[in-house]
Amino acid sequence: MSSVRQQNFILRKEKILAMAETLLLDNNQDITLSELACELDIAKGTIYKHFKSKNQLYLELIILNEKRLLEISKKYNHDIKTYVSQYMLYNMLNSNRTILLHVIEERLTNNERKLKELFEELYRVREERIIVIKDMTSDYLKSLDSAMSIRDYLSYIWTVTYGASLLLNSTHYQKSIGSRERLIKLYINQALMTPDKISAV
Repeated sequence: MSSVRQQNFILRKEKILAMAETLLLDNNQDITLSELACELDIAKGTIYKHFKSKNQLYLELIILNEKRLLEISKKYNHDIKTYVSQYMLYNMLNSNRTILLHVIEERLTNNERKLKELFEELYRVREERIIVIKDMTSDYLKSLDSAMSIRDYLSYIWTVTYGASLLLNSTHYQKSIGSRERLIKLYINQALMTPDKISAV
């Protein structure tokens, strides 16, 4: 494949992924490859040149999202408070994306056996993200005299973030949560306090 054709191939794949993400978030549910092809004004077969299945497309969307989070980690790995704030804001301000991609990943993990290499890439990106912020997180936990491990603390941040995303995305709770900005700030402040320190207060 010539360099120009290869570049066009890559650009078309990026365009397919971008439209798939847009449709997924707009519909707030599953999409079909026919809908995707229609929106892009291309043949459905063209999508199959890039993705063997819809599940592969979804998993590559999840990997793309993880790469964005990795970039946040690289950019803010000098200040834990800024990192936690930016990580949580990325997820909470797009709560429907956070929830949808998590639900899709759970489904694929339980039912998809043909995408082993892509799952390995996903886990590699996540591992790199942890490595990038490992020293910063360790220093922060030591400064608080916290007994939590790095992985446990990062899992705790994810738990707070996902729970907040569920609340912020809920039609029922949106009517009664008051100020979204105040609630988001509250969750970020909560995540910056380790559970063992909270219980000690």
